[in-house]
Amino acid sequence: MNTSYKPRLAILISGKGSNLQSFIDAIQMNVIDAEIVCVISNNPDAPGLEKAEAAGIPCQALDHRQFPDRDSFDVALADLLEGYKPNLILLCGFMRILTPAFVERFAGMMMNIHPSLLPKYPGLHTQQRAIEAGDTKTGATVHFVTSELDGGPAIIQAEVPILENDTAETLRSRVFEKENLIYPMAVRWYCQGRLSLSNGRACLFGRPLPPTGFAFQG
Repeated sequence: MNTSYKPRLAILISGKGSNLQSFIDAIQMNVIDAEIVCVISNNPDAPGLEKAEAAGIPCQALDHRQFPDRDSFDVALADLLEGYKPNLILLCGFMRILTPAFVERFAGMMMNIHPSLLPKYPGLHTQQRAIEAGDTKTGATVHFVTSELDGGPAIIQAEVPILENDTAETLRSRVFEKENLIYPMAVRWYCQGRLSLSNGRACLFGRPLPPTGFAFQG
């Protein structure tokens, strides 16, 4: 048995790669026993590429505008990813809707984080929508990626109270703090072999999680 083997993480970004730094930090502090083998962006000007390069992580841009359609871009992206032999693919602000063929190719080994308590508010502008609806809480959800937008099996959720004077920006900032706690936690479980996707459900220690995932307290 090769005890030096570390799970290989690939990270997809479109901009700053908001959660990227949390993974760099978690690996440096030995919270996650893994290595980031690549950071790939569909946007050549993504600031997150500079962040990855500064951390010594291989990074590449694959400009979606150079492809005639989503299918051809996703085939090229999948081929590029497979060259790095990742065990887990993490979406960190990757603003592309992936084709079913791409999702199927990496089924059970791709995660995303979404800034709401899914299934509420898939898509964009989640904090503003929660405030306008009069909700008393919102949060973040880590989930496995499926072909349904923000609809994959939930792994873990963290709640954030909505305060009386909150704006979308102040709320977004507090939700982001929780994101940087629960996303590395989910990845750590996966790298330890505790977390898997089975029969359409996220399973922890072999047992299916509730539909909203593990309830993070902290």
